[in-house]
Amino acid sequence: MVAVWRFDAIGTSWRVDTPQPLPAPVRARIGHEIELFDAAWSRFRPDSLVSRLAAGGGEADAPRDAAEMLDAYLELDRATGGAVNPLVGGSLERLGYDASYSFRPGTPVAAPGDWRSRLSWAGGRLRLRGRATIDVGALGKGRLVDLVAALVPGEVVVDAGGDLAVRGESQRVALEHPYDPRRAIGVVTVSEGALCASAVNRRAWGDGLHHVLDARTGLPVRAVAATWALAETAMIADAAATALFFDGGPAYAHARGVHWVRMLTDGRAEWSLGSRMERGEAELFT
Repeated sequence: MVAVWRFDAIGTSWRVDTPQPLPAPVRARIGHEIELFDAAWSRFRPDSLVSRLAAGGGEADAPRDAAEMLDAYLELDRATGGAVNPLVGGSLERLGYDASYSFRPGTPVAAPGDWRSRLSWAGGRLRLRGRATIDVGALGKGRLVDLVAALVPGEVVVDAGGDLAVRGESQRVALEHPYDPRRAIGVVTVSEGALCASAVNRRAWGDGLHHVLDARTGLPVRAVAATWALAETAMIADAAATALFFDGGPAYAHARGVHWVRMLTDGRAEWSLGSRMERGEAELFT
């Protein structure tokens, strides 16, 4: 890879590596794809579909990603016993991770446990009953990484804030230590697939406050510090990286053929047995 294109979008830094510079029409299509996604799913934009529905519910034409992403949320909900929930946006806002980035925490509130009856996406329509804020952070960035990668012909590496999609030349990636960004707990080689990570030191504020919440309580998770998941698509890798903060995460990853590593807050590391993590494609230092 010799040509690097950097830009900022959806609140993070992006890098697209290709053998040759991307033509202007391809860059334009990527920009349009990102804008469509952001206009639908961003809870930080007052004009987004998510923000309009949050005001009091209602219905609208479903974004093309709705069925695939929300079907995946059904799986995550079942696997984690309700810990992952697409209506967790209100819980994040209550803790200060709101559209204005106030970072002023209030009393934690659980996400609506009845989300499956309040949110529907059948027949090309997205419907929300009552006030609630959709947040697709458990897998949305991974989905967008897949969409961007699909627009690039040939070999490519798409890196959106550490969530990677790789097609072509293998990439050797360090697993950043969640408590010391100068260190790595290991390295993994990614080829023809995706690697997504999540950690409590990213999007963190206040005393023990961060973006990975247990939807059942509205509180940040405490037992797991960081996760990494290797899958065929970035959306599934992203979803697994979220699920791995909870007890049902390893079972979800196994069912989806995902290889993974997670670091607990006590410093121990766990990883998937019988996976690439044991076949020399990854090396753990801890």
